[in-house]
Amino acid sequence: MRAGQLDQRITLEQRVQGQDEFGQPVDTWAPFLTAWAAVEPMAGREFIAAMAAVSEVTARVRLRYRPGVTSAMRVNHSGTLYGITHVADVRSAGRELHLMCKRVQ
Repeated sequence: MRAGQLDQRITLEQRVQGQDEFGQPVDTWAPFLTAWAAVEPMAGREFIAAMAAVSEVTARVRLRYRPGVTSAMRVNHSGTLYGITHVADVRSAGRELHLMCKRVQ
């Protein structure tokens, strides 16, 4: 992986449970790490589902290996949120991660 290709800043966020002002449990998102990455759109597909237009965007996010990254997290890229569907350690070498993502609303 060439460092020059990692030219976009992302934040990986993880779900944490907190409490609202009434003491009720609330799920929120907290930053896990901020890193340089390459965000590459893979495909865009629009289709009609239940009489409503739905847009599905997938992307691959490439970044240096970081332990602890899971598919339960999400990627925040300049305000665009992507849910992680798959985490791949390229060649199981512990050097590079590929995150396969779907855009979330």
